[in-house]
Amino acid sequence: MEWAPDVPRWRQAFAIFEERIADGTYPPGSKLPGVMAIVAEFGIAQMTARRVLTELRAAGLAQMQPGVGTFVTELPDKPQA
Repeated sequence: MEWAPDVPRWRQAFAIFEERIADGTYPPGSKLPGVMAIVAEFGIAQMTARRVLTELRAAGLAQMQPGVGTFVTELPDKPQA
């Protein structure tokens, strides 16, 4: 994977997951990859992979179920124009 040198890797990986959630690759209720799967896919450190999941939860895009995993939350409907 090509990383932009001026943007933290966790932020770049976060943007990829954000896009995958938005485009339905990970629909609401689906389980997100765990830390080790993120490490393997992106070639980043475990701490960086944990940060990605933490930031997804902080953004309201995911929630953690202890002992089970991290799941995509139900996204609010977009307002009609």
